[in-house]
This record gives sequence, C-alpha cells and structure tokens, in this order.
Amino acid sequence: MTSFETPDPYTYHNGLSSHFESESIPGSLPTARNSPQIPPMGLYAEKLSGSAFTAPRHTNKQTWLYRILPSASHRPFSALTHTPHHTFQQIPNQLRWSPFDISHDFTFISGMRLIAGAGDIPTKNGLGIYIYTCGRSMPDTEAFYSADGDMLIVPQSGDLDIRTELGCLYVRPSEIIVIPRGIRYHVKLPTGAARGYILETYTAQHFELPELGPIGSNGLANARDFQIPTAAYLDPPESVAHSVVAKFGGSLFSATQDHPAFDVVAWHGNYYPFKYDLGRFNTIGTVSYDHPDPSIFTVLTVPSAGIPGTAVADFVVFPPRWLVGEDTFRPPWYHRNVMSEFMGLIKGGYDAKTAGGFVPGGASLHNVMAGHGPDAKSAEKASEVQLKPEKVGEGSLAFMFESVFMVGVTEWGLRTKVQEDYNEESWVGVKRRFRKE
Repeated sequence: MTSFETPDPYTYHNGLSSHFESESIPGSLPTARNSPQIPPMGLYAEKLSGSAFTAPRHTNKQTWLYRILPSASHRPFSALTHTPHHTFQQIPNQLRWSPFDISHDFTFISGMRLIAGAGDIPTKNGLGIYIYTCGRSMPDTEAFYSADGDMLIVPQSGDLDIRTELGCLYVRPSEIIVIPRGIRYHVKLPTGAARGYILETYTAQHFELPELGPIGSNGLANARDFQIPTAAYLDPPESVAHSVVAKFGGSLFSATQDHPAFDVVAWHGNYYPFKYDLGRFNTIGTVSYDHPDPSIFTVLTVPSAGIPGTAVADFVVFPPRWLVGEDTFRPPWYHRNVMSEFMGLIKGGYDAKTAGGFVPGGASLHNVMAGHGPDAKSAEKASEVQLKPEKVGEGSLAFMFESVFMVGVTEWGLRTKVQEDYNEESWVGVKRRFRKE
C-alpha cells in the first residue's frame, strides 16, 4: 500500500461492482420499495441510470437517490464555450511531451485540455485524453458533470478533495478515481496547485476489472480494495445561487439553481464513483523467462461491444516489481501494436526509458503500429547486465491508457511541450549487433 503524507478524512464502502446502500441520516432510505408515494423525511426519489433499463443484469448500472430537491430543478442551460468537435491529426510518429505547465489561475474545469482522442461523442463511440492543471478550487457553489462519458482521473501532483452527489472522496497522487457519466462533483485543492491526466470513455460500457483467466480468483487489482463514498449531503440555511456546469457534446454549458447539487441524503445502487490506491496492485510477472505482455499490468478495462479481449480502453500501471527472468531481455521488448498507447509518469523514472526525457508530469503516445520499446541506453544496459533478481521501479509509478482506437492529437497537443527530438534521441542510436557467424 502507498504511504501517503496526507490522511484521508472520509470513510468508505469497499468492493467494486457491489450493490451498496448508504444514508447520512438513519431512516432516510425507504424500505422494500424504491419510489414510495412520499419517501422518508419528505425527500424526492430520483433514479440515476448508467445503462439501458433492459441491459443484462451483470451490466445493468443504476442508483436510486433520495434528495432534498430533484436534479431537474434548475433554470435552462446556456453555453459557456462552444467547442466544435476537435480536429484530430492521426500521425504515425512517436510523440513525447515534457511536463505540462501548471496554470495557477484555473480551476479543475477551466484547466482541462484535450490532448488526444478518437471517435465520436454523440454516437457514444470513442475516447478523449486530457491534461488538467489548476491552482484554484472550484467555487463552493459550483458543480460539474460530464454527459459525454466516464472519467478516470490520475492525479500526478496535488491532492483532490472531491465531493460528489453520493459522497466525498479524497484522492492523492498514486490513487485514481473514476467518476461515471452524469454524476455531479466539485473539486477542491486542499494542498495547493494540481496536475494530472484524465481518460474519458464515451462508450456505453463502463470501467470494470479485467478477467483473470488462468491467473485464478485473485491478483492484479482486487475488488475489495476499491473504495466507494458514503452518503453526505449539503443543506445550507441561506439561499444562494448555485451553478451546474455540464460537459455535453464536448462543449460546456451552465445552469443556475437555488439549491446545492449535493443534497442527496441517502442512496442505494451499483452506479457510483470509486477510487483505488495503485500501491495495492498485485503485480504478476514471469518466474522463468520472457517478459509477459503488458496486459498483465491492467488495473481496469472498458471492453469493446463485440470483440472479445479487445478494449475500448485499458488502464495499465507499472509499479515497483521484481525481475527474475533467466536469459531474458527484461525491459518491455520492442514491438508494434494494433492498439494505441498513451503513457504518463506519476513519480520517479521508468525502467525502459533511462536516457531522460520521460519525466513526471509529461507523457508519450505510441500510436497504432508505431514501433517503440526501450531507448538505446536502456537496451544496451539490459543486453549486457549480469542477470540476477532485481527490483525495478522503486519510488516510481508509470501508467498507460491503451486503446483499440487510432488516437489522434489535437492542435493544442501538437504545439504544447512536444519534444521534437524524441525519436532520434531514443532509437536512432540503437547499435547494430548483427554478425554472420
């Protein structure tokens, strides 16, 4: 487990994909029915559906909310920004970015920048990859949600104190949080400026644990280690204007209302935000020879609609781990892939990139069939080192967003912090070793 400097002030339910019930006031949940004529304490019942009503039971996502006022009680939305569908440039070059500057004047909402993506939001087919940098908490009276997709947030620097409709979560670097489509939330910065990465998936499928196959019933990310908030509501005595900012079709809209968005007193269901400490990941690798496929490091996956074993998106982590393979090139081997790979670094270094350039707060993109692998320095060292059991990655944490889509890069992504010499610096210097015996 990760040893955090800042304690977590909240309590949680534990266990991903379980059905939970939570009430902040005893007796606020109705018994034996979801929508009684008048719910307890004069609350309103509101169903939040994360899937079609008739989705199979094992994929059906829904939560019943019992709130002071229904979420429909707001004035009309008006456009804050109109962002037409971003033009993505699909290019075969390997790309790498230096750490992104933190914009201290921005909040979490205004500090989000789309760097790459694929597909289409209205048809629920695709994904977006964002960098967020911010120096200010959202106003206390503001809430945000995305109607476009589920957001997986990876803090790299700075803690996030996140209040959602279903309760509060405290998320620190080395933890991740998933906030499903439609759930409203507020982001406060308790330790100051923050930076991180976001993967938003537009599809009807949600993040879930990968199948374990012959690994068995335990390993990788275990369901019991995921934390789900407990009910916590706001009901301020004074009447002030509140706002709800919606991400809808890639654009931002805002509506005002006379009550906070976080007035859910009780809830029950299986559609909720959750967080996970990446230090709890049970890393699995070879105990004989050859480096396994990087899919062995998958934390969460969003499966495609009809292609078994092929992901709309995988979230993969590379934690500290032991390497013991005999007669084995131990870094991830050189390869080309039908998947796209976007990598980020939370802290430390990455054992397959020891020549510098890939540093915390930066990123890289290796697109469909773009050749990649260890840089020249790492490859030479791995080919010549005397093999013995070795622990790599101490103090480091790298991750990857992997997708079946050919990921395009936005104009902002192509003009911001791009390392122009990445390819030459990494691989042009790989030495020729071929000899005819």
